[in-house]
Amino acid sequence: MTIFDERRRSVLGRIAPLATRMRPRDLEEFFGQEHLVGKGRVLKRMIEEDRVHSMILWGPPGSGKTTLAQLISRMTKSIFVEMSAVTSGVRDIRREAEDAQHRIGAIGARTVLFVDEIHRFSKSQQDALLPHVEAGTFVLIGATTENPSFEVNAPLLSRTRVYTLKTLSDEEIDKVIENALRDSERGLGGFNAIMTREARQFLVRASNGDARSALNTLEIAVDSTPRDEDGSGRTVQVETVEQTLEKSSRYDRLGEAHYDTVSAFIKSIRASDPDAAVYYLARMIDAGEDPLFIARRLVISAAEDIGLANPNGLAVAVAAQQAVSFVGMPEGRIPLAEATIFLASAPKSNSAYLAINRALSQVQSSSDEPIPMHLRNAPTQLMEQLGYGKGYVYPHDRPGHFIRSRNLPERIQEQRFYTPGSIGAERAIAERLRQWWGKGYSPDKHASPENKP
Repeated sequence: MTIFDERRRSVLGRIAPLATRMRPRDLEEFFGQEHLVGKGRVLKRMIEEDRVHSMILWGPPGSGKTTLAQLISRMTKSIFVEMSAVTSGVRDIRREAEDAQHRIGAIGARTVLFVDEIHRFSKSQQDALLPHVEAGTFVLIGATTENPSFEVNAPLLSRTRVYTLKTLSDEEIDKVIENALRDSERGLGGFNAIMTREARQFLVRASNGDARSALNTLEIAVDSTPRDEDGSGRTVQVETVEQTLEKSSRYDRLGEAHYDTVSAFIKSIRASDPDAAVYYLARMIDAGEDPLFIARRLVISAAEDIGLANPNGLAVAVAAQQAVSFVGMPEGRIPLAEATIFLASAPKSNSAYLAINRALSQVQSSSDEPIPMHLRNAPTQLMEQLGYGKGYVYPHDRPGHFIRSRNLPERIQEQRFYTPGSIGAERAIAERLRQWWGKGYSPDKHASPENKP
């Protein structure tokens, strides 16, 4: 390292954001992830025994992925090279591989290649990493906020180990804040700043488990707070934190949190829990989710989960979709909430969902059975002579507008696809079908294993 490089690092160390300056220098300063780097845990043993291998660190923003990669490199005496998937390409990967090979031969040093946001690498870029990981040219540490099983190529994934990092707890975020306030060398200790209890609690909660967000907000809040009247320090109030905070939301409309939140939303409706359902609705709205996407999910839920137990559910869901299209947001949140609460509070039946699945299974697993002749249309004289439509009786000409007939193909006459439920409006449907067709339409009183989509 030249004198220029040392001076440059020194200057950057002073002007870099607080989150960068406060990166832990060893595992003692690293808060959280006890399941990985706690006493006797796998990753800590690997670091202590210098048996580092290629890995993917998967976790939410601010959970310590980059920091952990740097600590692994430093504590195993490896050369740390950082590459961003956003700005790097195949040529950069090949160059780093050549440099890593040279270090092995020249100084016997191992290279840790850290790829931030590895999920943004294309297939060709990930393929370019593969031979070097396999040959041990460098140790690859990829960081991602997205599920690696979806975003990382299977060949590369099979040659790495995935470690899942957890969102930091409120207690761990509080320790991160306390450490930064006290540290005079890298942190804010020189300001002699304190936070009111309310301000600190608000920052901890609003950081959403993201240490980077907490530190960056803390730095702005302290800088924005004037000195106390006696000039001895600064007292950060909750109002200052509120004004400087950019809420950390892990919800990404194209990412893992999107699917998790939508899943929780639908399953809360299915579980008849209106409080949970409207909470997840609020999270999606707050994150800027497309309201028509939410409305489509409500329509699907109304047909799949409420179904014939309350046929009005589908009408309410479609009305919500129309209302959102008509009035837009933010007022559209109200019909979305109304539909959500209505569906969550309604009796449930998935009989229509199961009926169409059973019918599709029958169709796909067998040949097309001949349609009974009496159900066929006879628009020509020839077709009438061939027996098309013969024996058909118009139900509206009979008492009660019903006549018992055999309408399924001959070979599957006894097949039943629809099993009525016994809840809500479907109880009446079940009774009516039982009067018309007999015991074959006894209601399904208890959910069976196949009722779990």
